[in-house]
Amino acid sequence: MNSSVNFNNQIKQVIILSLLALLVFLSVRELYIFFPGLLGALTLYILSRNSYFQLVYHYKWKKGRTAGLYLLAYTLLLAALVWFTFVLVERQVHPFLKDPAATMNRIRDAVSAAQAKTGITLVTAEGLSNLQQKLSAILPSLVNDTSNLIVNLAILLFLLYYMLVHGKEIETYISGILPLKHANVILLATETKRIVRASALGIPIISLIQGATATIGYIIFGPDNVILWGFLTGVFAFFPVIGTMVIWVPLVVFMYASGDTWNATGLLLYSVIVTGNVDYLARISILKKLGQVHPVVTVLGVLVGLGLFGFIGLIFGPLLVNYIILLFRIYSNEFLPEKN
Repeated sequence: MNSSVNFNNQIKQVIILSLLALLVFLSVRELYIFFPGLLGALTLYILSRNSYFQLVYHYKWKKGRTAGLYLLAYTLLLAALVWFTFVLVERQVHPFLKDPAATMNRIRDAVSAAQAKTGITLVTAEGLSNLQQKLSAILPSLVNDTSNLIVNLAILLFLLYYMLVHGKEIETYISGILPLKHANVILLATETKRIVRASALGIPIISLIQGATATIGYIIFGPDNVILWGFLTGVFAFFPVIGTMVIWVPLVVFMYASGDTWNATGLLLYSVIVTGNVDYLARISILKKLGQVHPVVTVLGVLVGLGLFGFIGLIFGPLLVNYIILLFRIYSNEFLPEKN
C-alpha cells in the first residue's frame, strides 16, 4: 500500500514538474527579447540592495519614495551617458549620414594608400562595397533596436522598483522554495552577489582606465579628435583581449597611409606595450580585489554572455561560467558529504 502511494506521489511530482518546466520554457521563449531589462534590473538591485535596506530599515525611510529616488538617480546617470555619447559621436556620424558615398570614397582612398605603402592587402574593393551595403542595411534596423532598448529600459525601471520595495519578501520566498540545504542557499546568494558586483563595477572601471590610458597615447602621437577616440577605446575595452584593437589598429593604419610614419609607429608601440598591458593588469588586480574573479572566468564568461544576452552578458556571462563551478560544489555538499 505504501509503495503504491509513493509511486502515485512520484507520478504527481513528475507531472507537476513537467508542466512547470513547459510553462517556464514557453514564458522564457516569448519574453527572451526582454531579458536584458530583467537582468539589468537584477544587476542594479544587487548593487543597490545594501544601501537601500540601510536607508529603509535603519533610517526608517519610506520604501516607495526611497525606491523612486534610486530610479531617478539611475535615470539621470543614464541620460548623462547618452547625452555625452551623442555629443561625441554625432559630429563624426553626421557626414556619413549626409553623404555615405563620399565617406566611403575617403575610406577607400585611405585603405588603398595604406595597402600601397605596406604591400599588404587589408581590405579588397569588393569587401569595402559589401561594408557599405551592410552599413546602409544596418541603419534602418537601428530604429527597431532603439525601440527595443527603450522598452527594455522601461521594464528595467519597473522591475527594479518592485524588487527594491519587496526585496526582503522576494529573497525569503526564493530561499524557501530552493531544494537545497540552507548553507548552499547562502553560498549561491553570496556567489551571485560577488560575481555581479565584481563585473558590474570592475568592468566599467577597467574601461575608464583603458580609455584614459589610450587617450594619453592619442594626445602624445597626435591623431585628431583624441577625446572621441579615447571614449570609443574605453567603450570597446568592455570586450577583453581584442576590444581596444578595434579602435587603435585602424588609427595606426590610417596614420601610416597619411605618411605620419613616426607617430604611427609610436602609437603602435604605445598601444601594444602600454594600453594592452594596462588591460591585463587592471583585470587581474581590480576584478580580483572586487570579487576574486579569475581572468579566465571573465574572458570565457564574456564570450558566452554576449552570445546569450547581448551587452548585459558582459556581467552575467562570468556569472554563468562561475555557476558551473559553483554547482559542482553544491552537488558535492548535497550528495557527497564525505568529501567535504
